[in-house]
Amino acid sequence: MRIIQQGASIGFIGTGVMGTSMVKNLIRAGYKVHVYSRTKARTDDLVGLGALWQNSPAELARTVDVVISMVGYPHDVEEVYLSERGVLQNAKPGTYLVDMTTSSPTLAKRIEHEAKLKHCHSLDAPVSGGDVGARDAKLSIMVGGEADVFDAVMPVFQALGTNIVYQGMAGAGQHTKMCNQIAIASNMMGVCEALAYAKKAGLDQSTVLKSIESGAAGSWSLSNLGPRIIGGHFGPGFYIKHFIKDMGIALQAAEEMGLDIYGLKQAKELYERLAELGEENSGTQALYKIYN
Repeated sequence: MRIIQQGASIGFIGTGVMGTSMVKNLIRAGYKVHVYSRTKARTDDLVGLGALWQNSPAELARTVDVVISMVGYPHDVEEVYLSERGVLQNAKPGTYLVDMTTSSPTLAKRIEHEAKLKHCHSLDAPVSGGDVGARDAKLSIMVGGEADVFDAVMPVFQALGTNIVYQGMAGAGQHTKMCNQIAIASNMMGVCEALAYAKKAGLDQSTVLKSIESGAAGSWSLSNLGPRIIGGHFGPGFYIKHFIKDMGIALQAAEEMGLDIYGLKQAKELYERLAELGEENSGTQALYKIYN
């Protein structure tokens, strides 16, 4: 199985907040990148940097050695890969397919099954690290699929992230991302409640943050999103609407396994209330507004 080296052609589907930065990093790493997005204007800057626009997932899939997707929802993933005009109906045999969307473990297994029928190779490889991790090529990448496929695509992953871990067979990457989102959900409640408490107690929130972020309470969310909350910056590093989607996937998977997840249920209820207030396109740190 060939290793994907510099100069290989990569097709990237979905150039949103994170996808745009990921494409830039692939270009910097020496890959020939083709792009597709439902909103073509989102790719203008990337084309200016050397990316090549393709008119559809089908056209893109016919052209490249590797297809990477970073789209919004499982139904988008299904359309991109499994529809008549999608990737699998048009990819060349031997093409590597890497879905980096946070999606359903069951769908990841289905895509791998269909990919094998087309003599293609599939990985589910969701990421964590938000807009900053995408920009700085420091994403955590959680990968499910066959180990030799993972090894072949490793150079591509190394252009995008620093913590790249093979988790097991198809669906294992998505299950690992669910663990990540479960941990974040309850932690974000804690971060917001701590800062709301500090404000109510008449403390300087920034000074409080200096004390607690390096101790036992420390977390990525506290150190990276805490300052945004304090500064009143609630723009998306990761959209609330996508976080609600992720929590729904995790709750469904947990229910299928017979596991109750109490903190996640509470967090999802709070985020859904926030979305009803018009904050679905804000960043996850906007949960703080619930407490104010």
